[in-house]
Amino acid sequence: MAIKQLTPEQVHTMSLEEKDTWWLKNVYRGDMPQLTLRSAMTGMLLGAFLSLTNVYIGARTGWSLGVGITSVILAFGLFKVLSRLGLGRDMTVLENNAMQSIATSAGYINAPLFTSLAAYSMVTTTVIPMGRAMIWMFVLAILGVLFAFPMKKRFINDEQLPFPEGMAAGVVMDALHESDEKEGLFKAKLLLGGGLLSAALELLRDDKVMRALFALKNIPHYYDELLYKGGFADLLKRWGLTPAIRGVPLNELTIRFDTSLIFVATGGLMGIRTGVSLLLGGILNYWVLAPLLIQHGIILPRNGHYGFGQITIWALWGGVACMTTSSLYAFFSKPKVILDAFKGLSRKGGSRDVLADIELPVKLSIIGVPVVGAVVVVLGHVWFGIAWWLGILAIPLVFVFSLIAVNSTAITAITPTGALGKLTQLTYGVLAPKNITTNLMTAGITAEVASNTANLLMDIKPGYMLGGKPRHQALGHVLGTIAGLVLSVPVWYLVLIQGDIGRYGTEKLPVPSALTWKAVAEVLMKGLDFLHPTAKSAVLVGAIVGVVVEVTKQVTKNRFPLSAVALGLAFILNFTDIWSMFLGSFAFWLLERRAAAWHRRREQEARMSVTGPGGLVEAPLPPPVNRPWYALAAENTEAICAGVIAGGSLMGIGLSVLGVLVLPDVLEATSFGKALGQLLGLVPR
Repeated sequence: MAIKQLTPEQVHTMSLEEKDTWWLKNVYRGDMPQLTLRSAMTGMLLGAFLSLTNVYIGARTGWSLGVGITSVILAFGLFKVLSRLGLGRDMTVLENNAMQSIATSAGYINAPLFTSLAAYSMVTTTVIPMGRAMIWMFVLAILGVLFAFPMKKRFINDEQLPFPEGMAAGVVMDALHESDEKEGLFKAKLLLGGGLLSAALELLRDDKVMRALFALKNIPHYYDELLYKGGFADLLKRWGLTPAIRGVPLNELTIRFDTSLIFVATGGLMGIRTGVSLLLGGILNYWVLAPLLIQHGIILPRNGHYGFGQITIWALWGGVACMTTSSLYAFFSKPKVILDAFKGLSRKGGSRDVLADIELPVKLSIIGVPVVGAVVVVLGHVWFGIAWWLGILAIPLVFVFSLIAVNSTAITAITPTGALGKLTQLTYGVLAPKNITTNLMTAGITAEVASNTANLLMDIKPGYMLGGKPRHQALGHVLGTIAGLVLSVPVWYLVLIQGDIGRYGTEKLPVPSALTWKAVAEVLMKGLDFLHPTAKSAVLVGAIVGVVVEVTKQVTKNRFPLSAVALGLAFILNFTDIWSMFLGSFAFWLLERRAAAWHRRREQEARMSVTGPGGLVEAPLPPPVNRPWYALAAENTEAICAGVIAGGSLMGIGLSVLGVLVLPDVLEATSFGKALGQLLGLVPR
């Protein structure tokens, strides 16, 4: 069944009450089973398992992998098999949606283990008690839920922002569960085709897989570098060519091509405005500013090289400032939406909130945020030594940073948790310049709560698309939090660190994200003199640009072709991903334009072919037949991109677990395995 959505014109012209009324009448499916016992248990079990994946991968790489689409497909396949065996019945699409909310929240709840909490342990050389860590993470997650639902009215109900990963999950569920109909089956085929193609490319570009294939087939290694390691510059160097900008090799400026399709598909979902904005910001940062600053010795190398990390140390300040001011202005420029969220509390008359019976009550957030915030302040003071007033200040900062995180996640599916954490560290570097523990843990509060808020709204998006009940997803998020903590935290403490702080930063437990947090805090202990004057200027310029772009969009009634959030975000992404997202947005924009032109020609030809005594007579158009491929692609953008994201993500998770965690340990366990691993290139010689 095709997912019903408002047109762009309706989004810009209809009031919030009209949109909510339309959704309640045309999309909402309140009589369908949603948060049932089996969907809750399945989500908690899958979420607990997938949370272990993120614990291990986060400890090794610093990355957390999205598990929403993964859990959707796994649950669908599980209950399809059980149904055919006569042991149960298929899940409904809304049961699957409630399940993915639980599994997704379980998957990303454990990020503090390998970021702020690990950094705190390294700085203080003490192990935070396991129970204390679980309570701290749970309270931060609940605060994220309470911040998220008032924002849902603005970003999902009113603005109808895409939240690309959430949209992809919604399309996946719709295609899987509605495949008995012709349209659903066609979308499912597109979904499967895109997934298989993306999965195959992820398999071929995996370093360990390709080294094994090249070793077996005796293919020269530089082709591996060219296609899968971004080594085009190295290959050209062998030919006597060194492409560079102001003497800086392109590879060190992250200017290279990537064979993954995941970010291309993400660009297809985010739209041309965001894609162009990202590209312009990326060109300004990596093609103009970074080479110039390197040439003048402002951006310094590390171990003789530059790369994303060194450039970002300077670039993130202006980018985050642009995102901050644009997000705040965009939010507060529509005060009616904010006021509407609070009308039902004291109003005796006037219009009624048509979704009041199914939304999470705003009153719960108004009461809950101060209460849970007070708990956070008390725990921060008692457990981590955060001064009362500094802890209290962290709560309004959570609101500000949640706006930024939600804006970014809504249009690009990227939550800039790391950048927001650094911005908090900078803030507390001014307020408490010599207090490293306060610097770390207050950043942990703002970054983690903002991340939870943004990710919860990402989970709610498919429920909104499919007609689910928002309250069920809020409860599901809490259940997922419990599931993720109950399994991943004990594994972290009992299996990985084993009470030994010395394991942090070793080959077995490198925790790169925690090392970054720790390094920033240590630098800030010296005061703000480390921040170069050009970076301070970038903050001012970025802040002004953010406001100017948002004001221009408002004056031109949203016709201005740039996004301030995307412009700022380009300064904290590498150019490889920026370029991929732009290509995706541009490719699908071209398809949409060509498809629109075909539909106009078809309409004109159909009307001209029907004549009567008075000349041309308008007649109803016949249903389209034999649509060209580009029209089909434009009409099914979500299905194609969702399949690519799902297939690439599933293969990426599988390869990460197998290649990073399983194969090296298994192969190194025996002499034969070690020899085999060395032969295949999976174990170092």
